[in-house]
Amino acid sequence: MLFARSAMEDELLETYSHWINGAYHEPSGREWMDTMDPYSGQAWAKIPLGVAADADLAVSAAKQAMTSGSWASMSATQRGKIMRRIGDLTLQHADRLAELEVRDNGKLLAEMRGAINNVAEIWYYYAGLADKIQGAVMPIEKSGMIGLTQREPIGVVLALTAWNAPLNFLALKCAPALAAGCAVVVKPSEFSSVSSLFFASLTQEAGLPDGVLNVVTGLGQSIGAPLVEHPDVAMITFTGSDTTGAKVYEAAARHMKRVALELGGKSPNIVFADADLDLAVAGAVSGIFGGGGQMCTAGSRLLVQNSILESFTDRLVSSARSIKLGDPMDPTTQMGPMSTTPQYHKVLEYIDIAHQDGARCVLGGKPASGPGIQGGQFVEPTIFVDVSNAMRIAREEVFGPVLSVIGFEDEAQAIAIANETPYGLAAGVWTRDTGRVFRMAKALEVGTVWGNTYRTYSYMMPFGGMKKSGIGREMGIEAVEEFLETKSVMISIADATPQNNFIPR
Repeated sequence: MLFARSAMEDELLETYSHWINGAYHEPSGREWMDTMDPYSGQAWAKIPLGVAADADLAVSAAKQAMTSGSWASMSATQRGKIMRRIGDLTLQHADRLAELEVRDNGKLLAEMRGAINNVAEIWYYYAGLADKIQGAVMPIEKSGMIGLTQREPIGVVLALTAWNAPLNFLALKCAPALAAGCAVVVKPSEFSSVSSLFFASLTQEAGLPDGVLNVVTGLGQSIGAPLVEHPDVAMITFTGSDTTGAKVYEAAARHMKRVALELGGKSPNIVFADADLDLAVAGAVSGIFGGGGQMCTAGSRLLVQNSILESFTDRLVSSARSIKLGDPMDPTTQMGPMSTTPQYHKVLEYIDIAHQDGARCVLGGKPASGPGIQGGQFVEPTIFVDVSNAMRIAREEVFGPVLSVIGFEDEAQAIAIANETPYGLAAGVWTRDTGRVFRMAKALEVGTVWGNTYRTYSYMMPFGGMKKSGIGREMGIEAVEEFLETKSVMISIADATPQNNFIPR
């Protein structure tokens, strides 16, 4: 948001610039925009309001780094060593990075410190993979010929990251891209850009050559679109809503750019009567109210077997009622504010829609107030019952602390309800029947299935969605594949020139 302020007031705000080609650059238009603290509701820093000229500078720096800079001639082992130093510096600056994330998006400081440790582990993991990328010698059918494949970086990568976990998304996109030998331009969400701008300078301290990682900020229309359309961007990796993801996909298709899209979800968390109900209650609460429900994998549809539906819901409401809301910097706080003002209003709008559609609210359902709550962006933990899977509250991504409880009779009906959605990101299954877990895992149309747990992640495991939840995979070895091209090389070792025997193409 842009505000008119006195020069003295402006001086009180931390001011950041783009990170391009190894240095901070003021925006070409000499304009900045406020970034807001979701807890206080006040501006606390200014970030660059980037334009097309800034996009061009960043992409040009990345292209030069890949084609003529030291990055282009560096061995994969050398790249891995630099990436490992990035992980080291992440840990050294963990407290500062965690504080910046909390100020920008309202996540809990207690959670962010652990999250920053995980960010460092992501850099370490892909540092180790950098020199494990291999081609192959192919036993082709032609005598006197050797066939082999080479794996090469796809080119300049554009990473568009979401506001709910900027540094995590930056690592998940940039670390495998750098391991593959690519250079990257990062465009964080305008709602939470500061941590990415600060982090970029750490990569230089680690020895990353200029231009390999660039961070530019601003609005989607003013700088995001020029980046997506830029002819020297070979690939786009995006995390965000399915609506915006579809627009990115459409724009990329016009220029035949590769895409990896990690989009929304409406994930079912399925509880059978034979489950450990204490664990299932805890998993259901964490699955939707952790992070204020602002997670793509939020277990926003709780499917409960009818024989325990009423008793389980009572236990669930009792547990959720005790969640402490407040200052995300306070280590005792269990749920913070909505990260952005637009998201706050969107969540309240969906609560109204649920009432209109006939769902019954048994907990919350309104803005939160009370001691330690300020800034006007808190929503009470909210639970709806009497929900049908046809209601909008059960079909559309709310991205907030709003849970829909839906009953089911048996395994077949649970699968049918779970799959009756345009999304397919994740699902949870709670049961003591191990065979059921495997049957459900096979039947559920999602990219990740959790058995007797929820929101359990590993950077070693591939992550991504089916249907409208996305294309491609992040994390795991599979993530590096997204940033590589395969080149076929055929060499004659025969004494005579082989006869032409081409297959027409």
